[in-house]
Amino acid sequence: MTTDRLGLFKRRRLRVRNKLRKINKEKLRLSIHRSSKNLYVQVIDDRGGKTLASASTLEPKLKLGGKNNVAAAQKIGKLIAERAKLVGVEEVYFDRGGFLFHGKVKALAEAARESGLKF
Repeated sequence: MTTDRLGLFKRRRLRVRNKLRKINKEKLRLSIHRSSKNLYVQVIDDRGGKTLASASTLEPKLKLGGKNNVAAAQKIGKLIAERAKLVGVEEVYFDRGGFLFHGKVKALAEAARESGLKF
């Protein structure tokens, strides 16, 4: 059993992802990654192996580069919901990876829900 932070994170990420895959075989996946400086979100079709929509704080038109806060997470949540609707995606399942559903991750999820994405 590993006790280092990265090992625990990887175990938690796999545990969450595998449970979600069992339950949601037909839905697309809304995957989130949170680094120390940026947020990244993707709508992924696991069956086809393609990313259908993506958004991040690094996009120049948002002017959020290097900002990793709750306000930036809310903007990214709204943006990913709009882009998912453009490609015809209305229902996904939320893959938080190994991140806790708190703070920035929660703000992103709530903003995406308010913008019309169902999960």
